[in-house]
Amino acid sequence: MTEILSPVGVRGGTLSDESVVAHPAWPVLKDAIESIRPWQSKDGAIDLAVDGAPSAAAVRHEVDCAIAAIRELAPLLPHNAAYHQALVDDLRRWADEGFGIPDFLDSLLAFQPAQQRADGLQHLVVFPMYTQNGNPNRNFEAVVLRMVWPDWLAELERTRYDNPLFCGITFEDFTAGYDTNSAVLFPETIAVRQAPERFSWGGIFCDREAARFRRVSEAAVEILGVELPADIAAMLDDQQRCQQAFVLWDMIHDRTHSHGDLPFDPFMIKQRQPFWMYGLEELRCDLTAFKEAVKLEAEGYPQARDVQFAVIFDRMFRFPVTGDRVRNYDGLGGQLLFAYLHKHDVVRWTDNTLHIDWERAPKVTNQLCGEIEQLYRDGIDRPKLVHWFAAYGLVSTYLAPHPGSVWAKGPDALNLDQPPRKLVDDVLPDEFPLSMFYEALAKKLRSVIASTKGITAHSEAPAAA
Repeated sequence: MTEILSPVGVRGGTLSDESVVAHPAWPVLKDAIESIRPWQSKDGAIDLAVDGAPSAAAVRHEVDCAIAAIRELAPLLPHNAAYHQALVDDLRRWADEGFGIPDFLDSLLAFQPAQQRADGLQHLVVFPMYTQNGNPNRNFEAVVLRMVWPDWLAELERTRYDNPLFCGITFEDFTAGYDTNSAVLFPETIAVRQAPERFSWGGIFCDREAARFRRVSEAAVEILGVELPADIAAMLDDQQRCQQAFVLWDMIHDRTHSHGDLPFDPFMIKQRQPFWMYGLEELRCDLTAFKEAVKLEAEGYPQARDVQFAVIFDRMFRFPVTGDRVRNYDGLGGQLLFAYLHKHDVVRWTDNTLHIDWERAPKVTNQLCGEIEQLYRDGIDRPKLVHWFAAYGLVSTYLAPHPGSVWAKGPDALNLDQPPRKLVDDVLPDEFPLSMFYEALAKKLRSVIASTKGITAHSEAPAAA
């Protein structure tokens, strides 16, 4: 056991040299959770009265096994002592009350990883929850993770990019809800009787993001014949280096949602708006991270140059062709970045090869960031609907709308007597379809993207065309 002396460490805590997942109690806990999960309904309850339901005794047995395993593992994680005690209490109460809709508010409030940001620190997390881009149901999940908080990142957060809730994390092991495309651990996904007044942490798995980025980017580079500078090729070959880039990207992106000239609530994702508004917001946050990375590179941060290429490659190669085409706002942002760079001759598709002007890429990418920021600044003085149309105009300058779009015909084609939220119904599910370039690329990358389900740093990640 090693005492943590770093100012970003855990007060009075310890870092254990013993891996939680190597302990005999971890597979016991994992098996118990995996046994409970199929019995749960969408809301997390277990209906013991339906045909084929387990007996109360069978469920109680698995809960008791989980509790016993948690108690065995807890000494490895003294910094989580309050959380693990609350977790055991919540599990017992759930069982005692008949396995109804879970309420794990007490253990959620006791879990405070953002107050324990020490590089390499392990956490054992068990909650009834849904996993974004993974399992939509509130099943129990068990996850062992480690904090990613190197000294250089801690110093940047302390001095320039204040984000006290952000947790960069990596997977050690997980149950089935994370054997998916989910790369986040967010408190708002957890089953509770009432939402806390404010959430105090949010975790993003930079190892999954990095491994997925490497596999898809390597395949896209091969398919498109992209000629890579030596340092970018070396980056794609280095999982740890990519993780460092993603944790910096994520930290800046995350805080950007509440920074800048915002004409709306930063939690706009919970509001009813046309999906291109979400797409522009996510792209703005990514391009802000890009812009800051350009500054940090000039100051000597090697991770910052990697952030720039990670943003460009992930946005251009993976985002547009991942997921379905129904209100795919992240896909839209990726299409917009590619089209903007193509319009300004930073990327050219010539002789069946994608050529990238590496020298001009930072300047032109920052230029797009500036256009979106100008849209936001001007939006403060606009009515909502006028702002939506202005945003549509920005996107449609570079991306062709669907030929059947009503929005593309302008305000005269819409019934403006309706409130703005009703006009969202007139937005097509795929308002800005893929270009011919992306239609072809999607077919070639489909199997590669599918292969990234459940990927982590521990996965083998060869490129596959």
